Amino acid sequence: MMGDSFSSDLTCANPGVRRGIYDGEAVLFAVTPAGMFPMRITLADALAGGVSYLYREFDAACESSPVIADVTLLPTVDVQEVWASGLTYEPSREARVAESSSKDVYDLVYTAARPELFFKAPAWRVPPADAPLRIRGDSEWDVPEPELGLVFTAAGELAGYVVGNDMSSRSIEGENPLYLPQAKLFDDSVGLSDTIVLARSCPRGDAMSITLTIRRQGAVVFADSTSTVHMRRSFTELRDYLFRELSFPHGVVLLTGTGIVPPVGFSLLPDDEVDISISGVGRLQHGIYRRPSNSVSMKVRDPESGSRSSESH
Repeated sequence: MMGDSFSSDLTCANPGVRRGIYDGEAVLFAVTPAGMFPMRITLADALAGGVSYLYREFDAACESSPVIADVTLLPTVDVQEVWASGLTYEPSREARVAESSSKDVYDLVYTAARPELFFKAPAWRVPPADAPLRIRGDSEWDVPEPELGLVFTAAGELAGYVVGNDMSSRSIEGENPLYLPQAKLFDDSVGLSDTIVLARSCPRGDAMSITLTIRRQGAVVFADSTSTVHMRRSFTELRDYLFRELSFPHGVVLLTGTGIVPPVGFSLLPDDEVDISISGVGRLQHGIYRRPSNSVSMKVRDPESGSRSSESH
């Protein structure tokens, strides 16, 4: 799915980088309150080169003229994997214990030295920020998981932040913890905000407020908020375990877990609207759809434009 053209949102409160189609080409933009400025490098280049290189290229781009034409939104990442963390907030631990047939597993992980980390998506499976996300056709209990995303360079430096949604099937994971990959990994199961806000613009990432609102037919059916100050684990701790035996030559995105859990009995439905905001980072808004459970999904992404076609059989 290709993102829509946007001409009214060519600025960003906090400086960051954003990907889009401009003049027929995939471009990385430096985004500031003054506008969007084409950069000479890709996101992969920037994260491979390190934070100093990224900042230098960002500052150089801002010395040029901003774009004034329409830009088509591309997925936030180009080749970076997306990883995720679990059980980093107390409400998440309580919810997993309540839903699971193997309750002690979650208690043990919450207090263990080693955090829960899991692979969420390759870059090609990440849709543009304005695209709808999916609930599984074979799941009866589905929730969004609003999370702060950390963007790291190849050397493990914190380059920036994004708003993330780690879509999850609580019914599948609750049946058996070994079903976690099926509960977490499927097409359109992760959302990232369109702009990676530079880390130098948000020096207090450990004290960001996170808000989730879900609307159904225009009415709010769930709303809650939390703060990263309540995280059980530090960003450094999560980063160190992720990079311990893994290399990311073009950088990586790591979601840091959720502290907002809708109550038992609440599940997302098709056409719901999810709205996630993180102070200093931005906002992620998207719809919800469900694919029929008896169909087979086939997605193809155009590596040049970022557009994706979908077929169900």
